[in-house]
Amino acid sequence: MEIKARGFTFDVYEGGPADGDPVLLLHGFPQDHREFDLILPRLHAAGLRTYALDQRGYSPGARPDAVSAYRIAEPLADAVAVLDALGLESAHVIGHDWGAQIGWLLAAMHPDRVRTLTVVSVPHPKALQLAMRVRPTQRARFAYFALFRSAIAERVLLAGGGAALKAMLRPIGDRARLYVDAMRADPARLTGGLNWYRGLAGTDLGGAQVITVPTTYIWPDRDLVVARTAALRTRDWVEADFQLVVLRGVSHWAPEQAPESVADCALARIRPA
Repeated sequence: MEIKARGFTFDVYEGGPADGDPVLLLHGFPQDHREFDLILPRLHAAGLRTYALDQRGYSPGARPDAVSAYRIAEPLADAVAVLDALGLESAHVIGHDWGAQIGWLLAAMHPDRVRTLTVVSVPHPKALQLAMRVRPTQRARFAYFALFRSAIAERVLLAGGGAALKAMLRPIGDRARLYVDAMRADPARLTGGLNWYRGLAGTDLGGAQVITVPTTYIWPDRDLVVARTAALRTRDWVEADFQLVVLRGVSHWAPEQAPESVADCALARIRPA
């Protein structure tokens, strides 16, 4: 369905029982709402109502041109506005990659809107900032930011039929084609996704303070982006029931590489025994 919010039109994919507890799912780069397709059946079977949002830059009707329109405060405000438009006072939130960043900020700055938080791959921003300061290996893992923020990023990522994007997404197998084909057919979609990187400023994550809602952080230990220090120090920033789940042998792309494990973690957080 299409949701009008903040002067834009967002594509939101709903499913599950109409009277189920609501779950807002926030995707990352270079994916879209489909990255959660493999966990949705489990959530629906548990009686949950899901809303998977194609975020700013991915929904064709929410794709402003200015890089400044992708400062992290903007997609954060989008998430709040979409909840408002759906008539939801609060929801369980599941986020991956950039969607995880929005989840952390949403829980920190609007805790009344978040019933529980399940984040995949990306740790609390303050824990990540600490790791970036004290661990050269963590800084090295973020070297790709320079390319993604550059003017040649689109050309590099789409060259050879999207070979670089396919290589990045290799752990999810044939599903990589879903996102590569979408961006080859609509290059503005890739630019919209890259603008999240281009728009990020050093102070943008300052609003991610202590989390006071029940939280599960899922860290795949083969994540090439996030090293161990940032994962472990996330606990310092949650003053609520918290669980760190380490997925052994799983890459950054856990929602599609290990969907059963991610679904298990989300359900345990949303409906603890």
